[in-house]
Amino acid sequence: MPARCRGVIEALHPSTKKMLKRLLPITLPMAISGFFLRAATMEVASSGMRYNAKTERTMKMSGVDWEQYFSKMKECREWMMEQPHEDVWIRSEDSLKLHGTYFRGSGNVEEKKCKKAVICFHGYTSQGLADYGSISNYYLKRGYNVLLVDQRSHGQSEGKYIGFGCKDRYDAYRWIEWVIGQEGENVQILLHGNSMGGATVLMASGLDLPQQVKGIIADCPFTSPKAVFTHVLHSMYHLPAFPIIQIADAVNKKQAGYGLDECNSAREVRKAKVPVLLIHGDADTFVPCSMSEEIYKNCKSPKQKLIIHGAGHCESYYKDREAYEGAMDSFIGGIIE
Repeated sequence: MPARCRGVIEALHPSTKKMLKRLLPITLPMAISGFFLRAATMEVASSGMRYNAKTERTMKMSGVDWEQYFSKMKECREWMMEQPHEDVWIRSEDSLKLHGTYFRGSGNVEEKKCKKAVICFHGYTSQGLADYGSISNYYLKRGYNVLLVDQRSHGQSEGKYIGFGCKDRYDAYRWIEWVIGQEGENVQILLHGNSMGGATVLMASGLDLPQQVKGIIADCPFTSPKAVFTHVLHSMYHLPAFPIIQIADAVNKKQAGYGLDECNSAREVRKAKVPVLLIHGDADTFVPCSMSEEIYKNCKSPKQKLIIHGAGHCESYYKDREAYEGAMDSFIGGIIE
């Protein structure tokens, strides 16, 4: 007990002093627990607000030593930015102005229409240009047009509240329509997402997608905001989900307009019609690999799965690029002409 507290207690009436000494061992831990409970509740409840979404904190929570990859990532991003590209914009169904960066694949600069395109969706607190500086090389060098989306409340896109895939799936549909408008009815489209972006494309799989969408690749996706927040509370705060999740769910419904389990990737893929490739690292402590296993089990469309041993959150491509690109080659080769 701090000396200041002991001094205050010693100055009290003997009977009061005796009672406090008996109660403090019980009430003090409860007070401390209450403080952390309130702090964790506010953390979860405010995670869906743009001002609270910090990239640096998310990178630390991933548990990955990203510095070891910085040199290669920088090289790939520089090459990507040298390719012809432009800023593009659409409106969401709730009137938000959404931003994307559109790249022309190798050999398509002079062509007005491209037969292949991929729309990429980034993770929580990130943006399109940040998450796909490396994988974009794979697509661009194979002749794909690449659209790197800033999901709502991220990058240059508008929005106060983050959609966690629940709202973003409808934005994804708008971006699909935009690509079809640009490249024509014969375009073949892939959706590729990582982390929250992975959840976005899987949640979109439950929609009645245009026939131009040929496949979905989801890297370390979560099942639902509720599930991932529950995992974070258990693994990082060592706290139970109740009542924090219930409070955060009520706050999110009131402010953002959707519940934390309103949309769930593992449920939506039961309605999927396009082929799905799931990729996950078995050392992911942020979004556990078990979530991809659950999604894979529920998926009703043709599906493939790649688990990268020793890879943390969003690390699979860098941990084993050969296996990652090999899985993409095999998957895409069966669905894109």
